[in-house]
Amino acid sequence: MLPADLAPVAAPALTPWGMYLAADIVVKGVMIALALASLATWTVLLAKGWELARQARQLRAARALLLQAPSLPGESADASVQRGIARAMLDAARTELHLSQDLDSRDGTKERVASRLDRIELETARVQRRGIGVLASIGAVAPFVGLFGTVWGIMNAFRGLANVQQATLAAVAPGIAEALIATAIGLFAAIPAVVAFNRYSHDIDRLAIRFESFIEEFSNILQRQAR
Repeated sequence: MLPADLAPVAAPALTPWGMYLAADIVVKGVMIALALASLATWTVLLAKGWELARQARQLRAARALLLQAPSLPGESADASVQRGIARAMLDAARTELHLSQDLDSRDGTKERVASRLDRIELETARVQRRGIGVLASIGAVAPFVGLFGTVWGIMNAFRGLANVQQATLAAVAPGIAEALIATAIGLFAAIPAVVAFNRYSHDIDRLAIRFESFIEEFSNILQRQAR
């Protein structure tokens, strides 16, 4: 039998949870930070995707309503456009037209309506980009945070070799595996963030073009009403 001081020490289980438990406090902190970053990524990804899809549906419904109407539709006609930027634009146009009725001259009504709609569009664009910066930051920083955890873990693994008489792959492999999982978690957080940032930036730009088209439809309707 082997003496107690020469008995082999059981290596940590090479599972994600086992490697997390075996890691030192710095690597654990890196893993926790990256896990929280991944949670933030998926939260923003799902919430922003739902928000942009909802706005696109509302805009399609409002644009279809305008294309079918020879003049600005009444409030009872746009039940399909219940909320969102499209409804805000319809309400703003009606409000400006109502206020313009009290003026001696209706010159400039179209420009005032367009100004109201432009302000709504700018505010909506600002809201749409809220949270997108988080995705960009996580996508840029998370891989380097994971790399820091990996380097730190590998340094610890090699320092641990000083306490053994014979350096073998079996002795150093668990420590290196614990370190590499930090990079894996960093990539797991960064890749969806980068993909979502690029996709949503494209979707926001495309929605901006649709909003411009929507405002043009308003202008055409106002021109018809002015005749």
